[in-house]
Amino acid sequence: MTLRGSRMPVSTTDQRLLEGREPGGWVHSDPWRVMRIQAEFVEGFGGLAELGPAVSVFGSARTRAGHPTYELAESVGAALVEAGFAVITGGGPGAMEGANKGAAEAGGTSVGLGIELPMESGLNEFANLGINFRYFFVRKTMFVKYAEGFVVLPGGVGTLDELFEALTLIQTGKITNFPIVLMGTRFWAPLLDWLRDTLMVEGMLSPQDLDLLRVTDDVAEAVGWIVTAQAERRRVAGFSPGS
Repeated sequence: MTLRGSRMPVSTTDQRLLEGREPGGWVHSDPWRVMRIQAEFVEGFGGLAELGPAVSVFGSARTRAGHPTYELAESVGAALVEAGFAVITGGGPGAMEGANKGAAEAGGTSVGLGIELPMESGLNEFANLGINFRYFFVRKTMFVKYAEGFVVLPGGVGTLDELFEALTLIQTGKITNFPIVLMGTRFWAPLLDWLRDTLMVEGMLSPQDLDLLRVTDDVAEAVGWIVTAQAERRRVAGFSPGS
């Protein structure tokens, strides 16, 4: 359903789920929300079940066409398709649109996983397979479940959220280790310095945790890391090269 203007709700589905202002009110409403959450999982699993190898690409929604990050996203999307991957993004504008555009114009599967937000109005035009979600945690499951790796372009809070969630899941052994590639050495250098010089020095991060992140400006290098990791996983799992 698409709602615009005065028809836009004043709160999101996630907000209504997580608020608890009326004591006991959840008894009458939250159990029914479970059915909607279940339906979103079913729709997501059904829509992506036959996607094949894919990589999730994240980045700022605020980098418009012509911005260097948008153009980098296009190059990443095209290169991933040429390497045999579908491209998954959040389906929004900016870097997400750039990656979807690059993937679609390269003839590949360009996936957009949208989310209900007051400031966003649907999937970008370059997603040729799109699913809209109400719940962030359902959508996040899809980003991880169907990905062979993450490519993280310069971005803001949402991008950092996806980056650190993936890093946490790998660090804690909740998911199989896959590559997390940070594109843009200048952009990510201050964050990596802080992780190394503050968290690691304070004993809150181990060197092997930081080794889970790779940073580059080279699209071919980034895709190469993901291809190599995919081949190694298949080798360990006993897949033949052509499978």
